[in-house]
Amino acid sequence: MRYGLCVAGYEIKSMSTTLWIVLGIIIAVIAVIIGMYNSLIRLKNRVEEAWSDIDVQLKRRYNLIPNLIETVKGYASHERETLEKVTKARTDAMTAQSGGDPKAQAHAENMLSSTLKSIFALSESYPDLKANQNFLELQRELSDTENKIQASRRFYNGNVRDFNTKLQVFPTNIIANMLGFKNRDFFEIEEPKERENVKVEF
Repeated sequence: MRYGLCVAGYEIKSMSTTLWIVLGIIIAVIAVIIGMYNSLIRLKNRVEEAWSDIDVQLKRRYNLIPNLIETVKGYASHERETLEKVTKARTDAMTAQSGGDPKAQAHAENMLSSTLKSIFALSESYPDLKANQNFLELQRELSDTENKIQASRRFYNGNVRDFNTKLQVFPTNIIANMLGFKNRDFFEIEEPKERENVKVEF
C-alpha cells in the first residue's frame, strides 16, 4: 500500500514537473513572438517616419515651383511649352504623392527634376533672368531642397533595407507572413549631377 502511494506521488510530481516545463516552453515561445512583433513594428514606424520626412521636402519643392514659373514668365513668357511641362510635371508628382507608392512617386519626381533642369537651362539664354535676385533665391532654395530630398531618401532607403531584411530572415519571416507584414519599396530618384554642364540648344 505504501509502495503504491509512493509511486502515485512520484507520478504526480513527475506530471507536475512536465507541466511546468511545457508551460515554460510556451511562455518562452510567446515572449519570442512578442519580441519579433515589437521589433517589426519599431522598424515599420521608422520607415513611415522616414517617408514623412521625404513628404515634407517634396511639398516644400512643390510650393517653390509656382513662384519660379512666375519669375521666369516675366522674362521668358514666350517659352510657354517649357513652363507648361514644368506645371504638368508638378501636378503629376503631387498626384503620385497622394497615391503613397514610392515607385510611382520616384518616377514622377524624376520627370519633375528633368523639367526643372530645362527651366534653369533657359536662364542661360536670358541674362536678365539669370541675374534676377528672386530667380537666384528660388534657385538656391530649390537646390537646398533637392539636397534635403536626397538626404531624406537615403535615410528612408536605409530604414526600408533594415525592415525588408528583418522580414526575410528566419524565424521572423514566419511571424511577419502570419501577421501580414509586407516588403517596402525603395525610393529611387536620380542623384543630382554636381558637375554636369548645362546644355542649351537653339
